[in-house]
Amino acid sequence: MELAHLRAFVAIAHEGNLTRAAQRLHLTQPAVSLQVKALQEALRLTLFARTAHGLTLTRDGQALLPLAQRMLTALTDFQQAAGALRETVRGRLRIGTILDPEFTRLGAFLRRLVESYPQIETALRHSMSGSVLQQLARSELDVGFYIGHPDPARFHAVTLTPFSYQVLAPAGWRERVAGRAWRELAALPWIWTPRESAHNRLLCAVFDHAGVSPVKVAEVDQEPSMLDLVKSGLGLSLVRDSIALREARAHGLVIAEAVSVPTELTFVTLAARREEPAIAAALQLVAGVWA
Repeated sequence: MELAHLRAFVAIAHEGNLTRAAQRLHLTQPAVSLQVKALQEALRLTLFARTAHGLTLTRDGQALLPLAQRMLTALTDFQQAAGALRETVRGRLRIGTILDPEFTRLGAFLRRLVESYPQIETALRHSMSGSVLQQLARSELDVGFYIGHPDPARFHAVTLTPFSYQVLAPAGWRERVAGRAWRELAALPWIWTPRESAHNRLLCAVFDHAGVSPVKVAEVDQEPSMLDLVKSGLGLSLVRDSIALREARAHGLVIAEAVSVPTELTFVTLAARREEPAIAAALQLVAGVWA
């Protein structure tokens, strides 16, 4: 017994006529007749009786028709499920994270990713902005958040949101920073960051443009430590605008109002890999989270 035999049986049962059943199956009438004959011989049962109006089901045929229909439906479901699996995006997605999860909307992004593509396994790697690019270049990460816009010849970036960094000073330093430009601020003590950080990259750019070198009194690689040193009165630091406002209100720290560093949060992958299914899915979803 073959599936074609079952299809012929169900088609004839519904149409009550060999010609219409053949048209339904896109076969010739003799072919359909042979298929149902082969099914009856295999089962050793008579499934149809001839009448003046065509073919009608025998009692045995009536009993078997629901089972045949369920078998064909199950086959269709099986084929559709197999097709869906072929089209399912799957794999492991290594994501480079920076800053705090609330600012990057990491939770909302991961929730959408899990709901939309449950076959994608995610792995998070927290590091500094520059480290994300380095790891992407070495294929140690697949996608990642970044501050700024990397080389478009090598990286594909989705801009998520613009924002600014402010210069934050200890409480009581208002007169020391009020109205001061970068050249004057360079002479004050600075809390510095490693080369891989966005703070380092952005500050080096503005001080190089001003033609001065800042006074560096300490180097830290964590934003909470940086803020603690500013609160302790050690020196200046570059802080994201929303955090600068919060810390100024909560602890009386001072924002140098005359300067700021505009930049943007981006989501980045290697340009050569942007069409890979899991990466393309992540690019689309992260843009949707920020839309």
